[in-house]
Amino acid sequence: MATMVDLTIAGRTYQVACREGEEDSLRAAARLVDGKSREALAGLGTLSEARQFLFASLLLADQLVDDKPQAAAAAVAPPPPARPDPALILRAESLADRLESLAMTLENEAPNP
Repeated sequence: MATMVDLTIAGRTYQVACREGEEDSLRAAARLVDGKSREALAGLGTLSEARQFLFASLLLADQLVDDKPQAAAAAVAPPPPARPDPALILRAESLADRLESLAMTLENEAPNP
């Protein structure tokens, strides 16, 4: 069952739902975001709420990259390419064989100058 938790970040209170038992972890995360939000505000002056959260998230991401560069790189790694459908591969190979055969036929039928 969801539990509602009041979080204060950058002077504003937000009510957020979480699973039972996760309240303390959510509050700790909110304190971290609040700290980075205040850090952004102190360094850059007046910011809109959206920009304040943007810079807070960038500061947190920078901290993650500094602390765990491999984990951060994995978080932004592109997904592995999708495996092609074997039926499509067979069709493409068949078409390529037919085109090659047509090309050879045309070459053989072309008049020699």
